[in-house]
Amino acid sequence: MDIFKVHGGTPLHGEVRVSGAKNATTKLLVASLLSDKKSVFHNVPDIGDVQVTVELCREIGAEIQWDKAAGIIEIQTKELKSSYIPQRFSGSNRIPILMIGALLGRTQEEIIVPTSGGCLIGMRPVDFHIESLRLLGATIEYRNMKQEGAYFAHAHSGLQGAIITLVFPSVGATENTILAAVRAKGTTVIKNAAIEPEIIDVILYLQKLGVNIALDVDRTIRIQGTQNFFDVEHHIISDRMEAASFAMAAVGTKGRVFIKGADHLHMITFLNKIREIGAGFSIKNNGIEFYYEGPLQGGLHIETDVHPGFSTDWQQSFLALLTQAQGSSVVHETVYENRFGYTMMLKEMGADIELFKQCLGGRQCRYAGKNFYHSVIVKGPTPLYGKAISIPDLRAGFAYILAGLMSQEEMIISGVHFVKRGYENLLGKLQNLGGQIEQVAISLKDNDTNQTNKRQQSVAGI
Repeated sequence: MDIFKVHGGTPLHGEVRVSGAKNATTKLLVASLLSDKKSVFHNVPDIGDVQVTVELCREIGAEIQWDKAAGIIEIQTKELKSSYIPQRFSGSNRIPILMIGALLGRTQEEIIVPTSGGCLIGMRPVDFHIESLRLLGATIEYRNMKQEGAYFAHAHSGLQGAIITLVFPSVGATENTILAAVRAKGTTVIKNAAIEPEIIDVILYLQKLGVNIALDVDRTIRIQGTQNFFDVEHHIISDRMEAASFAMAAVGTKGRVFIKGADHLHMITFLNKIREIGAGFSIKNNGIEFYYEGPLQGGLHIETDVHPGFSTDWQQSFLALLTQAQGSSVVHETVYENRFGYTMMLKEMGADIELFKQCLGGRQCRYAGKNFYHSVIVKGPTPLYGKAISIPDLRAGFAYILAGLMSQEEMIISGVHFVKRGYENLLGKLQNLGGQIEQVAISLKDNDTNQTNKRQQSVAGI
């Protein structure tokens, strides 16, 4: 297995190019399955989640050429060879569930999809997906298969456009509903839809593909069903999560980093918080420069939310950053109920963090009174001490790396496959900025972080 060794105390300086967005690339590959036309995607990141999605698409008949050096994928699914997603994809990421929406209008066969995976940060219920697809005319049921479950879906009578109001603007449910609506007869209206930049990128792609699709100002998406499609060439947006990660690494290590490709429009809320904490940024034509301006100031109140709010994927590293800010700050997680398990290890490193079940924010969220630890108070600055640590999920993984870069001691980090799911060449990029981080291969018998891993799993649900 591979581990990272991180030596903190060195400011990051230089330039880094942000890669294509993970959460757009994977969804665009699935969206290409709607037609038999060729799609060419540029700015494709070479990361674990894209690799899994490519394999998944090939499994059902997609022909794919991937030039990893150029960041280009050509994909065409002339015909489906299967509508069964094997169980080996269960737990790999959250993409398999989107196959239902993409395939319902393209096959009369029963679609079999394993249960969703990804990071263990909450229940990620798919009831929003299923209810919306049923309103479009799909029949969906859950069945036990072997040791795991799967969803069985079909639309033998065809899909019909409908007016759908989501209870919560779920990203996955919005994407699944859009995909199914493309081949449904008539018009589909999705109210209270998610409008993340990655969803907008999929909408732009679908319009190129031949879909009449529109976004209204009140979170309403309208899709006119079609069966006529075109070849598409599409440049994928940059990854705003990766851009924010390097921004926080620059500030946290008291450095200065220009992030080429960082998009101002997609980071407005994040930039406001960077300014509130007392750090600096400068908007350029081709990116954003982030820098440390002096002692960081706490006293922040952060509530995660759907876009254009403060992204839940920015929360972990920003909380790590707040451990180095003067004063007390509040972070209220409203998107996932189980996203603070990683804080226990930060506390062991020396962070002053206290968890609460109450909504510590300007409003109550859907987890109010449900016994979830979904708010924290973090006090700083506190020195962080190196430890042997195991990554529990993708975004917590970067938070741990950031903590290591801000520490004055060596940190040993295992579970690095989680960060490789979403960060392209993370090790090389940090090293090019001066980060003291290296990858080391060790045998399992030499892994002294097993107990740490078990301890983290036991507190993951706090």
